[in-house]
Amino acid sequence: MSDQASYLFSTRTSKVLAEKIAQFYGQELGKIKVQEFSDGEFEPILDQSVRGGRVFLIGSTFPPADNLLELLLMIDAAKRASAKSITVVLPYYGLARQDRKDQPRAPIGAKLVANLLTAAGATRVMTMDLHADQIQGFFEIPVDHLYASTLFIDHILSLNLENLTIASPDMGGAKRAKNYAGHLGAEVVICYKERKKANVVDEMFLIGDVEGKNVILIDDMIDTAGTLCKAADILVANGAKSVRAMATHGVLSGDAYKNIQNSQLSEVIVTDTIPVNTEITTKIKVLSCAELFADVMKMVHEHKSISEKFII
Repeated sequence: MSDQASYLFSTRTSKVLAEKIAQFYGQELGKIKVQEFSDGEFEPILDQSVRGGRVFLIGSTFPPADNLLELLLMIDAAKRASAKSITVVLPYYGLARQDRKDQPRAPIGAKLVANLLTAAGATRVMTMDLHADQIQGFFEIPVDHLYASTLFIDHILSLNLENLTIASPDMGGAKRAKNYAGHLGAEVVICYKERKKANVVDEMFLIGDVEGKNVILIDDMIDTAGTLCKAADILVANGAKSVRAMATHGVLSGDAYKNIQNSQLSEVIVTDTIPVNTEITTKIKVLSCAELFADVMKMVHEHKSISEKFII
């Protein structure tokens, strides 16, 4: 047990998830006020003392960039308020797709975000399903990388699907799909895609047999849902009995909701790392990651091992 006080605060756009986390954690969110100026500038102020305590700052950094800026300002505020430790809880790590220099004169946005969080004063980072595991190496502070598989595998088992097959919508997710399949005793197929530009799939091919199978596509995020919908089309065309999709982060930009509603997908399951509007389409189901984050936060605060929370 730790005799150090803990405090939980949230950015404005992640408050619904943060309130659930705080409920499972066993204490209320800390008081914070945001002063806004007429030009759009804002100033988050921690409205209670955090001196000598462990501060958890909860906020996903999906667009707009103000979400990241608000979190950085909160980190700075906690540091200047003499918090002993500052754990940044990033259910969704924005700019994670920019994890390497894949063309000349391109930035590595994920590394820049790591630098900004550290420079602002973060002493620990907690996140879920990074787009690439190596992003953990961008930090010189501890990183707790959680996996939504702890939620998804239980849900898959509850479906009681016969002839289950796990599919990856691209080559990059093959390892993730293989890990899921290993836990579920299922087969694996891969959809190989080629892109000419971001968010647009040029061609896609299926590697494996899905005839008569109930297929679940596994991914880390759904953006426009173009890849998943095209993968579902190919799987059904090759004899799949049903196709579902599971992804940790429901970015759902552009025509994503319409694409999902009009697709061959029977169900799409995401977590609440990013707010999702489930009223637009009946196909989307949200599983909350709040209890998982609360449990790990409590373990970190009490200096306990968190290894039992890792499945994949």
